[in-house]
Formats: sequence, structure tokens, C-alpha cells
Amino acid sequence: MDRGDKDRGDRDSGVSLAELLAAFSLATDLGLGQPMEHLLRSWQIAARTGKYVGLADDQYESLFYLAMLSWVGCVADAPEVSALFGDDIEFRSDAYGVDLAGASGLRFFTGHAGSGASVSRRLVATASLIATGGRGVVEGMQSHCTTVSTMAHQLGLPDAVGDGLRQFFTRWDGRGVPNGVGGTDIALPVRLFHLADVVEVHHRLGGVAGAVDVAGARRGKQFDPTIVDAFCEIAPAVLPEIGRQAELHELIADDRTLRRSLSEAELDVALEAVADFTDLRSLHRAGHSRGVADLAAAAATSMRLPEDRVRDVRRAGLLHDIGLHGLPATVLDKPGPLAATEWERVRLSAYYTERVLARPSALARLGAIAAQAHERMDGSGYHRGSSGSTIPVTGRILAASCMFRALTEERAHRRRRSVKEAATLLRTEVRAGRLDAEAADAVLATAGVGGKRRTGPAGLTPREIEVLRMIAHGASTVDVARGLGIAKKTAGTHIERIYVKTGSSSRSTATLFALRNGLLDALDL
Repeated sequence: MDRGDKDRGDRDSGVSLAELLAAFSLATDLGLGQPMEHLLRSWQIAARTGKYVGLADDQYESLFYLAMLSWVGCVADAPEVSALFGDDIEFRSDAYGVDLAGASGLRFFTGHAGSGASVSRRLVATASLIATGGRGVVEGMQSHCTTVSTMAHQLGLPDAVGDGLRQFFTRWDGRGVPNGVGGTDIALPVRLFHLADVVEVHHRLGGVAGAVDVAGARRGKQFDPTIVDAFCEIAPAVLPEIGRQAELHELIADDRTLRRSLSEAELDVALEAVADFTDLRSLHRAGHSRGVADLAAAAATSMRLPEDRVRDVRRAGLLHDIGLHGLPATVLDKPGPLAATEWERVRLSAYYTERVLARPSALARLGAIAAQAHERMDGSGYHRGSSGSTIPVTGRILAASCMFRALTEERAHRRRRSVKEAATLLRTEVRAGRLDAEAADAVLATAGVGGKRRTGPAGLTPREIEVLRMIAHGASTVDVARGLGIAKKTAGTHIERIYVKTGSSSRSTATLFALRNGLLDALDL
């Protein structure tokens, strides 16, 4: 890394780790079958209750990160949970209504074994679960804790956070995982969150009475009795008002320990961690998001996009699949064709991506690009059905990169394509009007499977140079379209690309670029 790169990496990104993980928690909520901000509200309940049970000042930061990351590990074992219990999102949602130890837990697990499968397969799954004593479930819990504590370490969080995450499936009565660990051996932030995570759901469904009832019913079993007693006494005061989204994000901004911004380099590391954990949700997607991000960045560089646009498209590539947390593994890894309702859930994933990344503004900018990974130039994509010039260059590059990378990866419903086959399919999409020709060309050239050489300055194509000369003479979009015999929308797209590639914002600055690069001569003017 040269000095310039180091200086850029040290710059303030404008995003704190707390804000990024709060956004990621919204995606995790989807994977739990809960409304967005479930985990944020659970943190608020735990933090407020902590004031009454002696939570030390230096433990509040650990509590926040514990709450945000607590369920992230569920993506790592989603395929395994799906194999045992069917729809993993439905399974986790239903689990909030049951004490998972003892007879009630056994009924729950056997009742969900082989869910969605034939009667015979359900019987086999139930018999296997009983015969093994639920060993697969326990191993999944252990894997969950180990995986998410690794993420905490990758993000540079305090040891207390990783230690707490490894205790996530413990219980006050010692009947959790690891077996025998219970009581005050469980860190106080973990005990607080155990209660808050459950009572938030029951409060939303049954009001204050519902929250108090479930706390009392599991007192001394799943939950610390002292924390339950304190919570039941003050429940109306600590339970947040449903729907107050802004308040939760303001609380993060107001907390001095949580509002420190990441540097640009730190943000990249954190986004890579989010990408890696997102890809774990499917057996076939490991490395997909990083691969898309790197391919898109290289293609954007070859098209001479400004440095900040290249950085944004890479980060959007890392985040483009975050909405897949709302899809169960039974859909993501389905070996056959998707049903209409399943396909609709896939289409919604792009909406979830944009929604999860809606705040703060620095993430919203990335989310707007990330959500365009499945848009198509003819309007046949999702989730907005955008088309033509309404899709920015960064979105077109991301779409071509995502398609190419996905084609070269194995999927449950098809084999992986060779690079040559993927290139052929990409060109077919261009001819059909679904992918942008220049973006696809840049992706293919970057991937080493042929693309047109760009000899013009800033990657301008011969047609774009022709258009630049026309607008330098004062031609309007309509004039360009009429002069070249092309549609007005196509002319507008050419002009937009010229402005992006040359870093121009007006006809005059585009003209100056043309002059500096010898694209106009005195007679032309």
C-alpha cells in the first residue's frame, strides 16, 4: 500500500460500527421471522433493565454488540436447520413461543422435524432426532456460537463480546449449551439479553401482560430470577413503544462509545465480514459477494469511473445479497424450479437489501446501488423494474458482475457454467436488451474472456466520442438523437455515461475535457 492509499484508508468513512451492525441486525431479524428492529428493541429493553440490576458502565457497549450479533450465527447453520426442520425462518420464529428445555422442547423439536416433507420422511426425521438425543441440534448451537464469536474477533470487538456470544445458548438452569453452564457463570449482559430477546416478541404480540407472563413462566429456568423480578416490576417503563424507529437510531448516535466512525479501511473490513456471513446462508454461495464486489470494482476501474464510484460499487457488491436473509434455505437451496410464491420471495430480497441499508445516509447510498444487482435494462428485473437510463452506470456494472459470477458458481438447481459458457450467456443477455453492453463488455474483459479494447480517453467508446463532439457544439439530447438516428432515451444514456466517465457535471466541463484530450480541434469549434 502506497502512502496515498494509506491516507485514503485512514479517512473517516462517516459510518460507525454500531450503525453498520444495527443495519445488519435488521437483516438478521428477517432470518428470525421477526419484524425489522426486533434486535434493536431487545437491546433497548436489556439496557434499560440493566440499570436496575447493576450492569456496569463498561458493560453497556458489550451488551449492544452482543445484541446485534447474537443471532448472526444462525446464517451459518441455516442449511443444517433446514435439513432437520424445513423452513428455517419459520422454525426460528416459532421457537420464541416455547421453552426449549424439557418436555416442551422435545415436543417442539419433534413437531417440527422434517417439516414440509412427506409423512414417511417426517417419521424418519423424528425417529432420528429422538435416537440421537438431538445431537444435531446441539452441534448446530455450538457451531453458531463459535462462528459468530469469530466475527466479533474479525471486527476487533472486545474479548467480552466474543466470550458472551459463546454463551448465547446457555440457560440459567444449566440445561442449555454448553450443558451445565448456568447461573452467575453466565455474563450479566448475556442474561439480560436472554430475557429481552424473548419478551420483546411477546410484548409486540401480547402487550405488557404478555411480556410479563413469559418472563414469569421461565423464571429460574431460562432466565435469571433476579432479572425477571426487576423486569416485571418496571416492565411498562422499559418496554419501548412499538414503531419508534428514529428513537433507536438516535440512541446509538447519542452513545459516545457507539458513535465512533470507522475509517475507510475499517469499513471495508467490516463490510467484508458482513458479506462473508451473508453468503453462509446458502451451501453454494461461499465467496459470492466478495467475488461480485471485486469483479465489479475492476470493471468500473476499466471504464475509468472516478475513484469514489469504484469504491462505492465494490462496497455495494459486498452488500448486494444482504436481503437474502429474508429467504429460507429451503428456497435458496431448492434443487428444482421455484413456485410462484417462492419466486416472489426472491424478488422481495432486493427490496429488503435497500430497506436494511436505508440508514444512515452513507449506507443508504450503497444500498441504492446494491438493490440494483437484479435490475435489467428492459425493465424485466427486480425489485423496482427499473430500465434504461434510470439505472445508473454503477447499477449496470453490478448487475453484469453479479450475473457472471453467479453463472460460474454451482447452484442447487443447476451446474456451474464454465467461464466461456458464462461469457456466451452474458452476451445473449446484452443482445436481448437486458444487460448494458458496455458494462457487460467491461466485466468480460476484466474476467479475461474478451471485451472490446477501449482506446478513447476515460474509456470513451467511439460512439460516445461522437456524442461528446455534438454536445460540445451545443446539441441537446433531442438533437443528438435526431442526428444519430437513435432513441432519445439512448442518447440520454450516452450523455450520462460521458459525464460519469469524464467526471463532468455540465456541457462546459465536458467540452473542456474534450479539448484537453484532443477530441476537438479549432475547426470543430
